[in-house]
Amino acid sequence: MNRNDIQQAIENGQTALGIEFGSTRIKAVLIGPDHTSIASGSYDWENQYENGVWTYSLEDVWTGLQESYRKLSSEVLAQYNTPLQTIGAIGFSGMMHGYMAFDKDDHQLVPFRTWRNTITGQAAEELTDLFQFNIPQRWNIAHLHQAILNKEAHINEVSFLTTLAGYVHWQLTGEKVLGVGEASGVFPIDSQTNNFDANMIALFNQQLAAANIPWQLQNILPKVLVAGEAAGSLTEKGAKLLDPSGQLQAGMPLCPPEGDAGTGMVATNSVATRTGNVSAGTSVFAMIVLEKALSKLYPEIDMVTTPSGKPVAMVHSNNCTSDLNAWVGLFREFTDSLGVTVDQSHLFEMLYRKALSGDADGGGLLVYNYFSGEHITHLEEGRPLFVRTPESKFTLANFMRVHLFSALGALKIGLDILFEQEKVQIDQVLGHGGFFKTEGVGQKMMAAAMNVPVSVMETAGEGGAWGIALLAAYMLNKATNEPLEAYLNDKVFAGENGSTVAPDPADVAGFVTFMERYKRGLVIEQTAVTALTN
Repeated sequence: MNRNDIQQAIENGQTALGIEFGSTRIKAVLIGPDHTSIASGSYDWENQYENGVWTYSLEDVWTGLQESYRKLSSEVLAQYNTPLQTIGAIGFSGMMHGYMAFDKDDHQLVPFRTWRNTITGQAAEELTDLFQFNIPQRWNIAHLHQAILNKEAHINEVSFLTTLAGYVHWQLTGEKVLGVGEASGVFPIDSQTNNFDANMIALFNQQLAAANIPWQLQNILPKVLVAGEAAGSLTEKGAKLLDPSGQLQAGMPLCPPEGDAGTGMVATNSVATRTGNVSAGTSVFAMIVLEKALSKLYPEIDMVTTPSGKPVAMVHSNNCTSDLNAWVGLFREFTDSLGVTVDQSHLFEMLYRKALSGDADGGGLLVYNYFSGEHITHLEEGRPLFVRTPESKFTLANFMRVHLFSALGALKIGLDILFEQEKVQIDQVLGHGGFFKTEGVGQKMMAAAMNVPVSVMETAGEGGAWGIALLAAYMLNKATNEPLEAYLNDKVFAGENGSTVAPDPADVAGFVTFMERYKRGLVIEQTAVTALTN
């Protein structure tokens, strides 16, 4: 599209806006009728560890939302000389899971407990046994049940339970809804009805009655919607919340709010069966769209859905690049001390590429990148560790290689269940996130871990904000009965370019050797958690 066409599309509301609340950045993306980005804006934020809980304040939610939108609308005005007053459709996405509970007067009862917390072990175990369905610690229902087990004072006052994306959507539209993909991380979904599993709700209500809780679960959960359904419209109050300047008009339609897992699937065109994607940044998760249900329950595997309700096996690791980023920060401090100016992105690229020349198994070095607990390896807390023996080959190349390997270590344990035990077949895996930013390097490491080709599209850097903008566009523009996967294939990704890296047998063998060392050394990590207390 040329500048005049884009200007007309903005004036006529032929656009879609997606805003995603990531773990370190809130990003807004405006797309045109051809689904490409017109403008963007972002706001950096960080979770806080307060009173033993990882959290974000509601004040930061609104500051970040308004600032990212302000930057986007300013870019629209600067580039196209057109104020952003109307938008075709809007969508919100965010980090899945956690605990956001409100009373009958819409007051938040306790600070937001994010996905990063590993404080619901008892609840997750009890619910998994009760439902015979894996309930991870970070799911909303696990947090709710743990609060009940802890006899927290607020529990009788709970009137509404939602996610971060669901909360923002509710405040801007008045609608208490969730997209089915996001909802599948709140409570198990019945794939026949694309709604919360009624039998499991009944089982949970029995627990509530036994504990004399005065409400029932179905009455505090949001309504579940699938991709393409209408999810309300921007109210006058919502328009002012999003754009305090008052330029943005009310009345624009919103698509169902989705989680970052669902928007990652959309942004990588991985919503059809036998496709998969890996999102690797602060955390890392792999999503594999299944042809059939798994043969049994696995605590390491989460069962969620695509935004249109297809069953998905999800392997989620809390820790990915945080420790790696900290080491790059140390190297940056070293270069600064030498008086050498090195661009941050160049430093990352140089260090990542150095890993390619390391020994296949990382030279006997060992790293645990656990900033927080890791459920796959049964650790409630984390201690970042670097370990070597006198015989290890301690080089910069090996040092970087094992840090990249370690970022995928816990993920690999979960993936082995799908590929080796369940014999799950996939045709393609698409990667996105900061881990893949340096061309070819993250792909090569991921291909070694998964032993399948890994592709990265040119659009992968657009990320989840683009993914939720696509879901908004799908709701606005889809033909009657047009499935989401057909819309993405035919109207968004047709002719899309990308790069694919096939697994190198030497890398695959090296990763296997590293994983043997990784598993044996978990006792070291556990000892560090025990010995090094706050």
